[in-house]
Amino acid sequence: MEDLQASILTWKGGVVLVWFAAFFIAERWKPAAREQPEPLAHEDARPLGAWSRVGRNLGLWVANVGLSPLVVVPLTLWASEQALDWRPLWWSGPAGLLLDLMILDFLIYWWHRANHEIRFLWRFHEIHHLDRFLDTSSALRFHFGEVLLSACARAAVIILLGIPFFSVIIFEILVLLSALFHHSNLRIGADTERLLSRLIITPSIHWVHHHAVRRDTDSNYGTIFSFWDRLFGSSSKTERWSDMPIGVERTEERRFLGLLIRPFSVRQAPPAAENQL
Repeated sequence: MEDLQASILTWKGGVVLVWFAAFFIAERWKPAAREQPEPLAHEDARPLGAWSRVGRNLGLWVANVGLSPLVVVPLTLWASEQALDWRPLWWSGPAGLLLDLMILDFLIYWWHRANHEIRFLWRFHEIHHLDRFLDTSSALRFHFGEVLLSACARAAVIILLGIPFFSVIIFEILVLLSALFHHSNLRIGADTERLLSRLIITPSIHWVHHHAVRRDTDSNYGTIFSFWDRLFGSSSKTERWSDMPIGVERTEERRFLGLLIRPFSVRQAPPAAENQL
């Protein structure tokens, strides 16, 4: 079991690291938008540069890297061993893998949407949205509380649907590669992005999701495929522009320790709830 975990983590980590490095370099060579210094109004009058923001994002990622071998992978393996044995024989092989990936992406769409609409979940997910600019490092910026909650929700899905461990790992890799792509600040040709956006989430789609306006924050929930938002009426009509303000409306960014403790120290209303006030 330990050898299996180590092999999977190494392979998965290597693929993601290469993809991250490629986009991290490319977006600085050919950026879609220019980052401005960000003030932290509640904590310090001095503006912070781009590398301070990247450092916070990578700091949150490092905290989650430690959780993966200790909690996330063992929990996923355990859930796959407890999975209900009800799947028909045709739900196997390459066709079964594709079906698993579609189901998992469908469910992560609703999980992401729930993180915006349920107050308790938003407390943790807000940390991801407080980033005041987007690049590949933003795709790694999640509070450890959200990672743990997501792992528990996924474990329940694995058990109930009998999802094989291999399908889960392949899906995780695709999610990470997709997230690094659609959070990136890489300038892409308009025609190319328009073509890609018919099937998958692109930077222009996801940057609107991070727009510091509530009605856009509560839209474009897709992770891999873009058609879920069109199907369930959550697509935003807003088009991205180069100086689009990123973040959470009426809420300032925090320093690293402030981000870690924020979900436990304040009671935030989810943007969707605020819209109803």
